[in-house]
Amino acid sequence: MTEHLLGGHLRNPTSAELIENAASLNSRPSELRITDMRIAVVTGICYYPLIRIETNQGLYGLGEIRDGGHPESALQLKHFLLGQNPCNVDMIFNVMRRFGGHGREGGGVSGIEIALWDLVGKAYGVPCHQFFGGRYRDRVRIYSDTPAPTEMTPDAYAKAVKARADMGFDFIKFDLPPRLFEATADGLMGSPTRHEYDLAKAVRVPGSGPGARISEKGIEAAVETVRAVRAEVGSDVSLCVDHFGEGYVTADEAIRIGRALEPFNLAWVEDPVSWSDIAGHRKVADALLTPVAGGEDLYLWDGFREAIETRAFDILHPDLLTSGGMLETKRIADYGNRYGLPTALHSCCSPIGFMANVHCAASIQNLMAVEHHGLDVPFWGDLVTGLADDYLTDGYVEVPTAPGLGLDLNLDVVEANLREPNTLFQSTEAWSKRKIGFERVDPPRYQTQLVR
Repeated sequence: MTEHLLGGHLRNPTSAELIENAASLNSRPSELRITDMRIAVVTGICYYPLIRIETNQGLYGLGEIRDGGHPESALQLKHFLLGQNPCNVDMIFNVMRRFGGHGREGGGVSGIEIALWDLVGKAYGVPCHQFFGGRYRDRVRIYSDTPAPTEMTPDAYAKAVKARADMGFDFIKFDLPPRLFEATADGLMGSPTRHEYDLAKAVRVPGSGPGARISEKGIEAAVETVRAVRAEVGSDVSLCVDHFGEGYVTADEAIRIGRALEPFNLAWVEDPVSWSDIAGHRKVADALLTPVAGGEDLYLWDGFREAIETRAFDILHPDLLTSGGMLETKRIADYGNRYGLPTALHSCCSPIGFMANVHCAASIQNLMAVEHHGLDVPFWGDLVTGLADDYLTDGYVEVPTAPGLGLDLNLDVVEANLREPNTLFQSTEAWSKRKIGFERVDPPRYQTQLVR
């Protein structure tokens, strides 16, 4: 046994000493301090704002803001982070959480949380999933997103989904967006004025515009599309659909569409009504035999609590780049598991966010699958190092065992695909200063004395 000499006597080292001495660092995890945070925004499906949190020991952690989110949602929190030990993830998270919100507004808090865990994993030489209780599986099942084809015919849909199946996926999602009903002759009842039509498309207000009057022909178009896809891929592939809701249709119309699709045994219909309408989701879920998945825009465990306790969702579907990061999403899934609800993870992100999903998914007992939304971005896998060319095998991804997320950025590829040229991790010094109206205090009093 390893022993230490103290005052002329041998003694056994403490657990803390063993851990810190095992970590290969310039100093020790207890002496780590955050010195900077920078962001690089990469194009992709929408765009990916990537976070890099730097420390006094040369270690850095990588995270990601929700696709299409604002870098400022993370930058506004930089002055809280400076000087803090990144290993105190839960304390820092509980200070930050009040500055996030639903949808893309949760991206800053969630992205920073991921970067902190990546940093801590590197400091201790441990993969991120180990911090969440270890893993339930060595491989994580992936479901592939399939965007709606330009020409939205049943045959075009069938070919698009079959192409995913030919890549080895046996769990595939495809979109039935509002424009499918708009493009169908007589798919919508009524003739709104141009102003009403444009307004309804822009904000998707339930009960306004053409979306409140989907006709039988509109429903038939959805049915024929799903029928063609199911016939093409057969019964060995799990299928699910997305996007016909999201506030575009009322709960009653979502029920009409959902019932018409029941003969095709879908794994779920996703977000059939507006994300914030928990009662509407429950109404649809109670009326359908097909499971309803929802939650990609909900923030924190608090945001999911009502939906879980009232069983408004049959399947929890958080996006951890909104829901609060990896540990908070694990907490959401665990709470859902108490009510017998499975969890699938929504994911539209770069390999950084995707691998955060894989680590989180490995630690979730009631996992169904994790979404992959980067298959149509040619340079997606090249954005990072540490991701094998064959990372995706037969619809599964191996859970990494390398420290942290197990990835690093390929800066040449990142720089070549920046949303704005010459903006690779530029200085964010302007966000280092305390903002007027806030007081930053020392960690022991952090939560009680942060005042507005």
